[in-house]
This record gives sequence, structure tokens and C-alpha cells, in this order.
Amino acid sequence: MPNSQWPSFIELLHKEVVPALGCTEPVAVALAAAHAVEALGCQPENIKVLVSGNLLKNGMGVGVPGTGATGMNIAAAVGAIGGKAARGLEVLAELTPEQAEAGRNMVEAGRVHVGIAEGSPLLYAEVLVEGGGHTGRAVLEHEHTNIVRIERDGKVLFSREEPEGAATAKSDEWPLSIAAIHEFATQAPFEDISFILEAARLNEAVALEGLAREYGLQVGRTIDGNIRKRLMSDDVATLAVKLTAAASDARMDGVMMPVMSNSGSGNQGITCTMPVVAFAMRLEAGDEALARALIMSHLTSIHVKHRLGRLSALCGATVASMASACGIVMLLGGGIEQIDRTIRNMVGNVAGMICDGAKTGCAMKVASAVGAGVQSAMLAMDGMGVTRNEGIVEDDIEQCIANLARLGCDGMAQADRVVLDIMVAKS
Repeated sequence: MPNSQWPSFIELLHKEVVPALGCTEPVAVALAAAHAVEALGCQPENIKVLVSGNLLKNGMGVGVPGTGATGMNIAAAVGAIGGKAARGLEVLAELTPEQAEAGRNMVEAGRVHVGIAEGSPLLYAEVLVEGGGHTGRAVLEHEHTNIVRIERDGKVLFSREEPEGAATAKSDEWPLSIAAIHEFATQAPFEDISFILEAARLNEAVALEGLAREYGLQVGRTIDGNIRKRLMSDDVATLAVKLTAAASDARMDGVMMPVMSNSGSGNQGITCTMPVVAFAMRLEAGDEALARALIMSHLTSIHVKHRLGRLSALCGATVASMASACGIVMLLGGGIEQIDRTIRNMVGNVAGMICDGAKTGCAMKVASAVGAGVQSAMLAMDGMGVTRNEGIVEDDIEQCIANLARLGCDGMAQADRVVLDIMVAKS
């Protein structure tokens, strides 16, 4: 019998699992720039950008699609020159080579300035464009597509004080739990959840692109090459790592292909998806089994990120690989007991991996996290699980997740500031 909360689960999936082109932090800046230029009504002559420290951290070293360049300044420039605001996280999908060149020229001419917005929310971008004697301004906060204010010459054209969906996000109304997610993933009608297979299609295409060409650190291609040399085994665990890392290689180097994101992160969307796809391939699972495992994975990641926050000192790949490991357990025939063990194993293993910004090296972190996820799932299927006697792990799975979130939000706040200080000092 359908649960009365299931429609809200589907709503969350449609909201948080969406196509994205490029790393979502610089893309958020490009989106704000595109909105600001729409308000301006002409091509910009100068651009001023203010972002939160966490947004800057995740945009300094990652490739911007279609530009061959990295950084918030080029993201703002091409967003303003060729971005399509209506396309959301795919704002740069129609960027032309000529527009990319114009953006690079604008940056080289010193007409794009980026600074830190002190005292802002963790996820914040403000773009002011000037041209033709007028100004346009757009402000984005809390979520990667959440434009809260648009102005022209200081006159407010649009304002929304509260992020869209904020009522749903209040902790006392949050509908998800690991038990509820598992019930939904295993019992919801297939026709209601089959849309999640689009995540497999999009992210597998990017993984294959990452294997076919030289992107970033070529983590996935290197694994593939070592398999061919018989230095590594071609088992399902290696396939999961290879495909996920290859997709991350391509995405972090600015490939002009969309991925299916999760909770505002393309890498997390990839990591929620590709390990599950790899196991489904080797187990010869059908579409329905794959869809149910992907639902388990993507909703688990949404649930944990709700507690942890969209941008934190903890690497999001560890959360996403924890989630995909839960999907793997389902494909292996495990139930809620094995899923609980898998989460505890992950919290007991890679809980402390830091986020030091989005960059090509993220593919290595993705590879490490996916490997840990597969190991955690295998241990759980054999009845092995870290207990509350160890570290921050708790037998109650929701408390275990809460402990992880407390570590990431409170315990590592100073680490986040130190990481940002180190990175800014290098720029």
C-alpha cells in the first residue's frame, strides 16, 4: 500500500537529482551572472562578484565547461556573455566558442573582479554587472539555483526572502529516514520511480567519455590501462571505481556534457550512480532492480546531506559513496539490516576526509571513497559492522548520521577556515 509520504520523496528526488553542466559552484556564479545581465539588458562592460568562502573554495581549481579555463572569474564572464538563465544548472549549455573567447578576453582585461562576501551564508553568490550606464544585480543563496534577488539600477525586480522549499527542509518536517527510504525503494511502483534511470544514462555517458579521452588526472583511464596490463583485476569493485573516477575526471576538467547531480553536486550525483550501475552490469540486473537501488542511493545521499549541509568541510564523495554502497547492498539481496551496517562501516572508515575545493584531484577522492563503499557493503553482507563501541559510530542509524553531521558542521568548522586560508593565500 502506498505510503502517504511517498509523493514528498518523489518531489525531493525531482528537486535534488537534476542535470548539471560543469561543477555546480562556478556554475552557480555563472547562473547569477546570467540573471544579472538579463536585468541589465545589454552586454556587460564590467563584472563584480562576491561569493561565500565555501563557494570560492569549490570554484578556484575546477574547469568551466567550454572555456578551457578555471576559476570564478571566467565562470562569471561566460555566464554573463553567453549564459541562459532559464536553463538553471545547465546555464552554459549553449555557450559558443566565440562567447568563451570573449569571456577569456574580459578576464584578461581585468574587467572581472571576484571577492569574498564576509558574513554570508555558506552558499552565496552576488553578481553586479555594469554596462551602458546601467547596472544589473543578482543574488543567489542557500541552494545552487536559488536566486533570491534581482535588481536593475538599484530597483528591485524580483525578491524572495526564503529559499524555495524551505518549509520542507525544516528538521521537524523532514520526511526521510533510512528505514523510510528503504521501504520506498523496495515497495514503490516501478512506474513511479523509473525516471531515476536517466541518472544512469547521463552519468554512464560521461564515464565512457572520461575513459575515451585524456581528462584531468586520468584516474579512470589509468585504472583501465592497468587492468589491460594485468596489474589490476577486472572485478566488479574495480569497475565501480574505474567508471566513477572516469566520470569525475571528465566533469572536473570541464567536459561539455551534463551529469545527473545530487544535492547540488555533480560529483555526488556521479558517485551515487556509477558504483550501482557497475554492480548492476556485472550482476546482470534488470531496469527495475537498478532503479530501486538508485532510489536507495540517491535518497540516502539527500537525507545525509540535509543534516550535513550542501557545502561543508567533509568531502561529499564520502556521503555519496556511502549512499551508493546502500544501493549495492540492495542489488546483492541485502535488506535494512545490511544497509544499516554499511552506513556504520562508512562512518567508521572515511568520515574525516576533508573537502579542499573542487578540482581534478577530486577524482582520486571519489575513487578512494567508492572503494571504501564497496568494502563496507561487502563486510555488511557478511554480517560485519562497526559498533557503537568505536569512535563516532552509533548503533541507532539515524543517530549515527547525526554524529557524522555534527562532526562535519561543528567539529570541522575550523578546518574549513584553515583550508580556505591556505587556498586563498596561494591565489
